[in-house]
Amino acid sequence: MSNDYIRWLEKQSMLYQSKYESRKVSGSNMQWKYPYGLPIPKTACLEASVWFTAYPASTITCEDETFLQAFGHKELWKIFKEIGIEALHTGPLRRAGGISGYEYTPSIDGGFDRISYEIDPAFGGEVDFIKMVKIAKENESVIIDDLIPGHTGKGADFLLATLKFKDYPGMYHMVEISKNDWDLLPEVRNGEESINLPKDVVEKLKNKGYIVGELQRVIFQENGVKESNWDATKPVLGIDGMERRWVYLHYFKSGQPTLNWLDPSFAANRMISGEIIKSLKTLGAKILRLDANGFLGVEIDSDAAWSEGNPIHQEYPHSHPLSVIASNTIAMLVRKLGGFTFQELNLSVDAIKSFSYLGADLSYDFITRTAYVHAIITKDTEFLRLMLGLMHKYGIKPNSLIHALQNHDEMTLELVHFCAHPDDFFVYHGEKYKGRNLRKKITGDVLKIAGNQTPYNLKSGNGLCTTVPGICAAAIGIKDPYNITSEKKNLIKKMHLLALTFNAMQPGVFALSGWDLVGALPLPVESVRDLIGDKDYRWVNRGAYDLMGVCNEENKSKFGIPKAHSLYGSLPHQLKDQNSFVSQLKKLLILRKNYKISLADQIAIPNVENPSVLIMVHVLSDNLGIEITALNFGDFAVREEIDITKICQNIKIYKIINLLDGTEEDSSMESDIVLNLKAFERKIILIINSI
Repeated sequence: MSNDYIRWLEKQSMLYQSKYESRKVSGSNMQWKYPYGLPIPKTACLEASVWFTAYPASTITCEDETFLQAFGHKELWKIFKEIGIEALHTGPLRRAGGISGYEYTPSIDGGFDRISYEIDPAFGGEVDFIKMVKIAKENESVIIDDLIPGHTGKGADFLLATLKFKDYPGMYHMVEISKNDWDLLPEVRNGEESINLPKDVVEKLKNKGYIVGELQRVIFQENGVKESNWDATKPVLGIDGMERRWVYLHYFKSGQPTLNWLDPSFAANRMISGEIIKSLKTLGAKILRLDANGFLGVEIDSDAAWSEGNPIHQEYPHSHPLSVIASNTIAMLVRKLGGFTFQELNLSVDAIKSFSYLGADLSYDFITRTAYVHAIITKDTEFLRLMLGLMHKYGIKPNSLIHALQNHDEMTLELVHFCAHPDDFFVYHGEKYKGRNLRKKITGDVLKIAGNQTPYNLKSGNGLCTTVPGICAAAIGIKDPYNITSEKKNLIKKMHLLALTFNAMQPGVFALSGWDLVGALPLPVESVRDLIGDKDYRWVNRGAYDLMGVCNEENKSKFGIPKAHSLYGSLPHQLKDQNSFVSQLKKLLILRKNYKISLADQIAIPNVENPSVLIMVHVLSDNLGIEITALNFGDFAVREEIDITKICQNIKIYKIINLLDGTEEDSSMESDIVLNLKAFERKIILIINSI
């Protein structure tokens, strides 16, 4: 391998680029302007509490227009501001995939295998990003960028690691295998760079002291494709002339080698630090996502390697301490430089609590995500109320969470809390269930209706690959959502608005996507056959969308994702109709802003007479009163009464206002609030009180 090629690889690498980024900050007073030791969720919410979460590969742009150029249009930001959107989460924009020779190879995971600090030219350039930040700021909004601290793609950094160049091997969980033991490793197929190791080979390598062994779970497990979390490379000739085979760890796909957060070189730490500086100080982002930060620590154990929850270690039963410490360090550096972080962490409720103590400012609400889907499907809020109760039990405040509708992943059914507490008892509809049994029941409830009977909602290893309208269609028994009456379409919209209201009227951040705004249905599986060869069915919920309706001739995104069937239409079209989904969203977000819902305290989830009903009670900041969100997930009318004096001591009702229609309710009763809810109806009640 030529010296010129090695030098070229080094200049492409993120570790090389990190030293130049760090020089922008080291020795500068910009390090000492902001407090950083503790999370500041309310400050983060004040920065922006309504987020639009984009997915670049699904964004339809006009001819010769990139994603960043499309999201740099003043007309779009004017509409975002009118709706009430205060932040744009771009999704992963960096170059991703790998390098073969001097050529870049495509991403194998939708950009979550980045290999460079540089923006992928297919999405635009730094100038476009900085322009977008400026226009967002002019519209009182901020930009949210991504950090992926757990892994990279197979770019220059990984290639240099396999060449044993400088301290690049220290970036990864990778081990050189002695030639004497190569007979343990399967041969790599022609045309491929590595091969997945069978479990028996992993065990043999562990016994020989090479690796920590099998992990507690194998994500994306599939026989013959991924049987373990370990791959072996083909023989690689290093810069010293020695031939080596390496075994490396990957939590996800083989093209996503895992970073080593506790190597003496601290190479991974340096690389991530440089990326933080690049995002905040060069590009101008204000908030950064920590993707999959629960997987940053792994060590040998007697059985499976300790990487997540392990009941043997009672002090840290549901997370590895290095994952927590590394996450804390990242979050503190971001705060130190004037930014904020949120973590997309699908772990048990107590694990989310431990990660949030000193770490990210906000956490994605995986606690209620499955539960509100279950409520839509079953028309029963009992499990949703159980999960909201667990949130309060563990001391997680809703105003520290991001409550979201659709995102780029499937609708998760993992219910990790019950995996971490399999033998704990939980009361559900008056019966005691062990955690493992309750998980099985809830998952079965959803799959029975939304999976088996509706082929447009595809099952994955982690849940259902679908959209929120796809879930709503399944709940009312629609077999073919692509050809439905206007009556059925309005019913889906009504249920979608229920899910919207549940998330938007909780304290904290509310997030929604382009799929929600246009009412996207899941793509027919036939249209994405070329994308799901590795059985990653999430592409059906990532249909392309045209927010502004200006690229009507395009039937797919520039990345080849077909355009999703849209129930609602473009944003300008919907804003002309007061009954549209977006117009109803706009109305709700005005209420959310005027009454400072993002900063409120959730004080009660009252018991209800009707299982289809959910009631949330919030004390508003600045003495604005008490707000009650009441939702009927059932297809029938119900009546509920709340004794508000049992929830709020020393309260005397002065006035009751229905905020959705502005009407004043009967306030003659001293303690009871009477709620009459039609099928799938939402009510938002303000109680102005005299104490």
